[in-house]
Amino acid sequence: MLKHNMRVNMKMNPANTLWARAALLPDGWAKHVRVDLDDLGRIAEVTTDQPPVGTRIGTLLPAPVNLHSHAFQRAMAGLTEARGPDPRDTFWTWRQLMFRFLDHLSPEDCQAIAALVQMESLEAGYGAMVEFHYLHHQPGGLPYDNRAEMAGRICAAAQDSGIGLTLLPVLYRYGGCDRRRLAPGQQRFGNDPEGYAALVAGSAAAVAQLGQDAALGIAPHSLRAVAPADLNLCLELAEGRVIHMHLAEQEAEVAEVEAALRARPVEWVLDNLPLSEKWCFIHCTQMTPNETIQLAGSGAVAGLCPITEASLGDGIFDAPRYLSARGSFGIGSDSNIRISVIEELRALEYSQRLRDRGRAILAVAGRSTGRVLWQGACDGGARAAGRQTGRIAAGYWADLVALDDSQPDLAVREGDAALDTLIFAADHRAIAEVWSAGRHLVTQGRHIRRDRIVAEYRRVVERLKELV
Repeated sequence: MLKHNMRVNMKMNPANTLWARAALLPDGWAKHVRVDLDDLGRIAEVTTDQPPVGTRIGTLLPAPVNLHSHAFQRAMAGLTEARGPDPRDTFWTWRQLMFRFLDHLSPEDCQAIAALVQMESLEAGYGAMVEFHYLHHQPGGLPYDNRAEMAGRICAAAQDSGIGLTLLPVLYRYGGCDRRRLAPGQQRFGNDPEGYAALVAGSAAAVAQLGQDAALGIAPHSLRAVAPADLNLCLELAEGRVIHMHLAEQEAEVAEVEAALRARPVEWVLDNLPLSEKWCFIHCTQMTPNETIQLAGSGAVAGLCPITEASLGDGIFDAPRYLSARGSFGIGSDSNIRISVIEELRALEYSQRLRDRGRAILAVAGRSTGRVLWQGACDGGARAAGRQTGRIAAGYWADLVALDDSQPDLAVREGDAALDTLIFAADHRAIAEVWSAGRHLVTQGRHIRRDRIVAEYRRVVERLKELV
């Protein structure tokens, strides 16, 4: 018998015991693994070569974090695929549709949409999520009496769905690098420094009402939407918390930043910000080879959203170069047009294959493509969320996913072959059970509150179809 990590000195409930035929541990695959959880939702002890006991599972994996979500955009899914009056549809034309859509959303609407996104994230195999939250005010830009009203709605949704949440209230000041005023569609996002500080304080109070695994971070929206001086405010408010920012998503964005700051976006942040493992930059699909290598060496996490990046025509992240330089990455659902751990990771690898005209691009000696993708997403997502997760080890939050080994292919696959089959040959039906900080929220593929959450979401989209 081998013990993995020392027992954590916490109160244990004997009923909180999982037993897996196979489990992916920090040092590789192990068989007949017993995982004991404490009453706080952390892993208390992991032992191998154990007889079956407690809740019996086939294959047990650490659950990755959904590190980037704009929850309200979920209700737009499927509504932006028709060609508009512009001769070429792009990210920028999509953005105008998004601005018009959000003007119809109430706080109650956003709570119902967020609960659905969180539920779908759990059912997809995510154990926690990071909400990049920038929809703050009433239509027209007038703040609610409680400046953190909308942030509180995201937290209320998390209370309902049970997901582990890292909330990122977003600072959004300008309509572009020239510091022009926010356009009508952007006015619900805007805050001055004083208003943003109040928003952060109110958001912290809302997060404090959740479980001990909830966290707060800081998010300057982008180099287009904040001035360099605003980043100093963000650093002050962060106080050691994680900091996220959109970076280098579109060619037009790169050109605008370069004209204003006399440096490309990635180049500018490398030269001007105190980068560390606390930083997460979203997308980074427009990087030079040298920028890719330097960002990898900075310690920051690259937050990749391959489904949204494909949907919006952003470009392809240079994953082989970034990973060869030991860069850290995680995945997120961003626009929530489709929420799937499996499909995000599949799209990440397949985009590399299409560009480079090869196969198994991200595999390395001793680890298959699926293993590289899953472990990378778990490690980077944990750092981006500021959450002790991503590993089946003592002291970590019990964010776990169990596969449905009755699936025909998974029933006969073990080790890395099981992960490769999951990512490249399976779909969401392969996700059987999911825990977030020990909360058993998905069973037999369904969230425990699915029917009610879906019914509330459906009422929202039924009303919106008459307005949008």
